[in-house]
Amino acid sequence: MLTGLSELGQAYLSILNVYSLAYGLGGALLGIIVGCLPGLSATLCIALLTTLTIKMAPNDAILILICSYVGTLYGGSRTAILLNIPGTAANAASCADGHSLALRGEAGRAIGIATSGAFSGTLFGVLCLAAFTPLLAEVSLSFGAYEFFWLALLGVAMSGSIVGNDPLKGWLMGTLGLFVAQIGQEGLYAHDRFTFGWSQLSGGISLIPALVGAFGFAEVLTTLADPVERKMVEMRDSVLPRFREVFQYWRTVLRSGAIGVLTGLMPGVGEDAGAWMSYAAAKAVSKEREQFGKGSIDGLMAAETGDMSSIPGHIIPCLALGIPGSAPSAVLMAAMIIHGIQPGPMLMIEHPQFIFDVVAMTSLATVSILVFGLFLIKPLLLVLKIKRTVLMPIIFLLCTVGAFAGASRLFDIYCMLAIGIGAFFLRRRGYQMAPFVLGLVLGGLLDKSLRRGLVLSDGSIEPFFTRPISIGFATVTILILLLYIPAFKSLVTTITGTISRQIQRLASRRA
Repeated sequence: MLTGLSELGQAYLSILNVYSLAYGLGGALLGIIVGCLPGLSATLCIALLTTLTIKMAPNDAILILICSYVGTLYGGSRTAILLNIPGTAANAASCADGHSLALRGEAGRAIGIATSGAFSGTLFGVLCLAAFTPLLAEVSLSFGAYEFFWLALLGVAMSGSIVGNDPLKGWLMGTLGLFVAQIGQEGLYAHDRFTFGWSQLSGGISLIPALVGAFGFAEVLTTLADPVERKMVEMRDSVLPRFREVFQYWRTVLRSGAIGVLTGLMPGVGEDAGAWMSYAAAKAVSKEREQFGKGSIDGLMAAETGDMSSIPGHIIPCLALGIPGSAPSAVLMAAMIIHGIQPGPMLMIEHPQFIFDVVAMTSLATVSILVFGLFLIKPLLLVLKIKRTVLMPIIFLLCTVGAFAGASRLFDIYCMLAIGIGAFFLRRRGYQMAPFVLGLVLGGLLDKSLRRGLVLSDGSIEPFFTRPISIGFATVTILILLLYIPAFKSLVTTITGTISRQIQRLASRRA
């Protein structure tokens, strides 16, 4: 324990310099600006910044990405309150109460409450990140090739629920990502696969062009195809929250923070789930439930605390197991791999200090959103007046430069354009890109682990199902897939309902 505290202290000291503070504050500010622009997302922000930070030192680059991640989700509450448009999907739960307060002339108060909830939720999540990630990482050190295979397959199975409501479309995109990951020379014997005699494909599809095309260029095309303009509510009151008003909702903060972290620990559940579940829980126990949807402070506090606390919750399985819990964390994990840091069970051996560095980075992001959220309100609101027809060409330019900068290959720009155009048409049909990136990131691990396991077992698949941890992961993966079958899901619901009623009867008899 003392060793962990020492390493955590070193992590905090390592960011207390001019450059790290500037990177962290700059990343958070840029993230808030992106979040304030309706239609842009944390996933897009991280993907673009990955290309711009490719030549930086790994810790500095990851610091910028994490701070921008936190900043973007926080910045999305601005548009939810002032325009009734969620800046990101996670801020949708804040629209009803936040915009209702704004229409009553309390826009500043709503922003102050949202800032307090976001700060409290992220801080709660940081504490959980520091406490649970090292423990989970130590447990994962016992994994071998068989366990890595099932872990990667579990991540792909989660692609059915990572975004959207159609699991089949998620699995199809995850499988497409797995296929694209197999293009190029394979990892064990360097044989070309799926290159069709094209030498440019021997190196495979790089992560950066894929990320930029799937989220950057596709977002540009989508935004220009469906422009939306809304009138902003004017803000006339103060944004500084009253301490007493914030403190009286301490139960909401703790409850929503715990719900956000728990939803973050479940791979495939996005930040929006943390917000909605926290909102529903607050409404169920609140004394002012009739005010929910009409300008409830409790509801707004619960929604913002829940979505922000889920960010550290998503980072925990990403670092310890190598399974991202949401679309932004999947891109963040890809960025870590690009910078030579492989999340997963080997992280505690190869980069033991990195987990504590991430805790310090997230702490800096937490302080940043509090400072910018309370003292740079009016300058940040000017961002909402930028026209999309001006912004989108700039983003396209960044996409092109970013795709080329990684390896200085013109081929990467072609890949970015092809993937972006394909992503645009797929998104129009309801297919999301996050499962595709998840499959692309986990494809190499799944392929290598499967073939290494078969080599070690002389071609036998028995160890994949007989080793204790392997059979556990296999059971969970199969159950997840079966739960999407209506008949099986109905059976499970009936069984759990029967068991619950029996327990209640026994408890009532003893009472």
